Amino acid sequence: MKEQVARKVTLVRAIETADVKHEVLSDDDRMYASRSARELAQWSAADSKSPLTLDHFLEQRAEQILKRLAERTPAFRSFLHRRPLLPLLSALLPLIALILGAAIDHIADPHRVDLLSAPLLLIIGWNLLVYVILFVWMLIPSKRTGWAGPDLMRRLSIGRAKLPRKLPAPLAAALGEYTLDWTQLSWRLTHARLSRTMHLAAAAFALGAVISLYARGLLTEYAAGWESTFLDANQVHALLSWLFAPAMFLFPIEGFSVADIQSLRFVQEPSPAGGARWVHLYAATLFLLVILPRLVLAIFAGWRAARLAHNFPLDFKQPYYLRLADHIGAGAGPVTLRVLPYSFTLDEARDRGLSEIAAAMFGEQTRVMLRPALPYGEDPKTILQDLQADASGATVTAVLFSLAATPEQENHGAVLAAIARQLPGGVQVLIDESPLTERAVGQAGMDARLAERIALWRQFCTYHQLPVTVVNLLQPAKYSAGTDGSMAAAAR
Repeated sequence: MKEQVARKVTLVRAIETADVKHEVLSDDDRMYASRSARELAQWSAADSKSPLTLDHFLEQRAEQILKRLAERTPAFRSFLHRRPLLPLLSALLPLIALILGAAIDHIADPHRVDLLSAPLLLIIGWNLLVYVILFVWMLIPSKRTGWAGPDLMRRLSIGRAKLPRKLPAPLAAALGEYTLDWTQLSWRLTHARLSRTMHLAAAAFALGAVISLYARGLLTEYAAGWESTFLDANQVHALLSWLFAPAMFLFPIEGFSVADIQSLRFVQEPSPAGGARWVHLYAATLFLLVILPRLVLAIFAGWRAARLAHNFPLDFKQPYYLRLADHIGAGAGPVTLRVLPYSFTLDEARDRGLSEIAAAMFGEQTRVMLRPALPYGEDPKTILQDLQADASGATVTAVLFSLAATPEQENHGAVLAAIARQLPGGVQVLIDESPLTERAVGQAGMDARLAERIALWRQFCTYHQLPVTVVNLLQPAKYSAGTDGSMAAAAR
């Protein structure tokens, strides 16, 4: 699935999930969109003589729904036309860097090539440091870039945070959820594009400095020289020999001796031949150590971005996509839901309720595979060591928590992180409210306490980037399944 299609599908998913009372999209709207999308996808597949796929169906369905909402709500139409910041930044930043690079060398004497030019040495030194940091960062397993925060990534991938006015409440909530979802889903793609832009800007900055050196050399007679309070000619010779070694090895540029360095100390009169030699040395060094490596890194980042943009990774194992796949017969067959209760043992009544809820979320033919409860407080590596080797053919794995428990990073969080690492994709979180409601029957302020605990668990699961669904195993009908597979309070 291409990036733009995935963006629209994700937006529609957020809208259908937030619109639990079907105020924005009625049942007829959703049924009409699914029926039209199925027909359009079938025609498209027939014309191209290719099989009907879920990608085609989701694309057509998202187009139908977004078009209808844009016609009804002008404020929503303005949101659809909003553009992310990254394309503009990708064009402007290298251009600005080129101009700044051309201007930075003017800080020094315009009639002199300084052998110890601070601006040029700083460019080379900074880029060498960046290469070391990038190499070290490759060896550190991490889900985040470390230098690009969530706010920056959101602005780059979505645009400004402020939502349009006069939006219906469910639609405003959906756009807020979409902003979070798309920022997370497109993180790798946005980071690859940002990396490409930064590498191109670094190469353009160094190129600007090289262009400035040669451009001023056409109209100005350079004099070569150096001065230092703490370095003598031998030390300067050793430093420049190390710095210019790659350039002198690959290009036919005349070398220099200690006597040459000594003779250039405090030179006041122009020396055109000597000046040209040092210009060539600095230009070749900048090309080899900055421009060429940065261009290679930019090409690699661009290749990663293009690959992700043409094959955007959406998790089709989520209930939303599994239920929609049934509309075109593209489902993978009956779903097998593997449930891992954490510090929570299900009795017979809750076991039956779990089966009813699974059927509502994933379809009537869903098979529930209930695993033994995971003990509280034990090392996740120990209690999950057989999870990856489980050959049960589970379609979706769900971790079941009790709403009566308070989420803890060192216990609940550690288990979620371990499971997510072992099973990338297809991991759900179920929160059963029945232990809390059963215990607090008749107590004052129960609704407020329930809402507060649900909000706490939702925030906790959002931190771990896992979808969460609140259920009541003793009252399965309390929540009804939407078209997205999520559970919402049933109308009374």
